[in-house]
Amino acid sequence: MSKILKIAVIPGDGIGPEVIDEGIKVLKKMAEGSDFCFEFTHFPWGCEYYAKNGKMMADDGIEQLKAFDAIYLGAVGYPGVPDHISLWDLLLKIRKEFDQYVNIRPITLLQGAPCPLQEAKRDDINMLFIRENSEGEYAGAGDWLFKGKPEEVVLQTGVFSRKGTERIIRYAFETARRLNKSLTSISKGNALNYSMVFWDQVFEEVSLDYPDVQTHSYLVDAASMFMIMQPERFEVVVTSNLFGDVLTDLGAALAGGLGLAAGANINPERTYPSMFEPIHGSAPDIAGKGLANPLAAMWSASQMLDFFGYEQRGRMVLDAIERLLTEKETLTPDMGGTASTSEVGDRVVQLLADMLNQASISDNR
Repeated sequence: MSKILKIAVIPGDGIGPEVIDEGIKVLKKMAEGSDFCFEFTHFPWGCEYYAKNGKMMADDGIEQLKAFDAIYLGAVGYPGVPDHISLWDLLLKIRKEFDQYVNIRPITLLQGAPCPLQEAKRDDINMLFIRENSEGEYAGAGDWLFKGKPEEVVLQTGVFSRKGTERIIRYAFETARRLNKSLTSISKGNALNYSMVFWDQVFEEVSLDYPDVQTHSYLVDAASMFMIMQPERFEVVVTSNLFGDVLTDLGAALAGGLGLAAGANINPERTYPSMFEPIHGSAPDIAGKGLANPLAAMWSASQMLDFFGYEQRGRMVLDAIERLLTEKETLTPDMGGTASTSEVGDRVVQLLADMLNQASISDNR
């Protein structure tokens, strides 16, 4: 009897529903011939829901989501709904309520993907960013004093707890050890004399437990330069919420653009469901036109397969994306092609079908 993996699908706004549909095609295909199957339940939450109900999700939305093994999110944001509402009342609410304190963003230059660095080789751009995802600069702590008056003051407070800082750094060390790769910490200790000095101190403390892991530590401005000039410096990277958010978009540009940028929000203890999403945003200007690139949604589906322990099947999805990119026959306009969103999805599924027919897969977890 197949194991049923229950997935909460929040297609969201703009191009979200279009790309998530193609990701679901991929997940269904990858469940064929396996010991598991997916059960998808759709939730209509997002900005359209907000326009009708004055809230981004149902009042008991978090309770509803607790029943699922994972969440598959399309995109959040649409004109007319302030960004801080769409972000804080859905995406960040889920991340925080479910203690998804690990954000994983692969920055890998796939074969056939465009790269703005003309001399960069494929192996030069192969980074795994591990971003603190629950506190830091996005803790939501602060105040707005004397609003509208000449003495108006706003306070945005970064929160770096011992628990939160140590657990993300330790997770990164464990990942680097498992992958036999170096670990780079990125901070700004020279200017942020409390939060980032503390971050650097914890990184040094935890590193004593992992003498086998080679480490580096860069200031965020230097790291930004090195990502362009010498991307091969970076293997596994750990950094704070804000720096991770910014640097992974830079990384996405190096590895083919936001159309190939995937992200996973992980609760490692599996007390709560984890969430998987493309990070390209809702792109309302092209929504409903069949122009959206679904490859990032498929890559996040690959991350979901990895999370459930089906790494071979997850790797197969990336192999299919690489074949699609090297064929250069079925690509969306952002990748220089003329194919529609669904045509790209259909081609990836066809490639996966061919690969599954030829492969011998062990689902030992």
